[in-house]
Amino acid sequence: MHVAVLGAGYAGVAVTRKLESRLPPEVDITLVNEGADHVLVHEIHRAIRRPAVADAVSVPLVDLLDRAELVVDRVDDIDAEAGRAELASGDAVEWDYGAVCLGSETAYYGIDGLREHGTPLKSLDDAAAIREEFLDVVAEGDRAVVGGAGLSGVQVAGELAALAREEGAAGPDDVEVKLVEQLEEVAPNFPANFRRAVRDQLEERGVSVETGTTVERVTDDRLVTDAGEIAYDQLVWTGGIAGDDALDGDRPVVRADLRLTDRTFALGDAARVVDADGEAVPASASAAVREAETAAENVARLVEHDRADDDDFAPRLARYRFDVPGWLVSVGDGAVAQLGPTVLTGVAARASKASVGAGYLTGVGAVDRAIDLVEEELL
Repeated sequence: MHVAVLGAGYAGVAVTRKLESRLPPEVDITLVNEGADHVLVHEIHRAIRRPAVADAVSVPLVDLLDRAELVVDRVDDIDAEAGRAELASGDAVEWDYGAVCLGSETAYYGIDGLREHGTPLKSLDDAAAIREEFLDVVAEGDRAVVGGAGLSGVQVAGELAALAREEGAAGPDDVEVKLVEQLEEVAPNFPANFRRAVRDQLEERGVSVETGTTVERVTDDRLVTDAGEIAYDQLVWTGGIAGDDALDGDRPVVRADLRLTDRTFALGDAARVVDADGEAVPASASAAVREAETAAENVARLVEHDRADDDDFAPRLARYRFDVPGWLVSVGDGAVAQLGPTVLTGVAARASKASVGAGYLTGVGAVDRAIDLVEEELL
């Protein structure tokens, strides 16, 4: 019997490690990922200002796996019903049970010129490109615009503003960092007190915030919006997510058991998950890791049932219920943390942010990377 996991982000690594311990040794496990490293995507904004952080947030996958076979290749196409994926190399992977954990791509919404002129933040290479271009912006006293004020956009804007100060810019008169959002609030999908704290942190750090503004078209030096034109010298786009190309850009809806088909599960950013309470689950690292627990348990139950050659009723599957203790976002050298109804800023929020990332790395066995990340976050 063969179990395959496609993608080694938070969901993919977590479900693979759980399957290694839960499935009998006779069951083969394969993890397919385009790169050889597991990257903490929620921390890559740090590499814009601190390139050395790339080492702390990137872990070789071979160091995280016990018995799963690692295949470094890009998934080009998936037939979830048949249990088969076509790879860029021309090879294919087939499975009895599989998990699609390919994460997401940047959404451009068909906006004319946006893909050509906006730099996304989905990889460490993107972070390096953003840094290089922004240093030119600082040198010329120009303007950088970040499109999309979700957590990723907030973190990018915060890093750029902090980098500008470190490079000698005295304030917005020297170089401007502007954050543009279609909805009326920054961090629009979060509670009101969290949103207010995030906006305060941005404005304290000199980030210009423009909400309620829809981008309609992009040229090489300006955003054409429903509220007028916004000139820019650098454009970073973090305005939303779409499915992986192997899924034709779609993020299929899965219910609380995370089952996409009889033999294939989908979780993390690769899917739009509806939990056991009928609530849509926000795309986040914390949700992906918790979904992996449910997916691994369900695969293990199905494998056990099949190996027993039991013709009785199929096993009852576990159901995922969205429940996270809070939310965290960094804003340059500051941070905002929401723990239950309480919102924290300052040192307490920074410490919470650092501890979550370090705790995750420690949990997957990358203790040395955890120490490095804490040093980068707090020192």
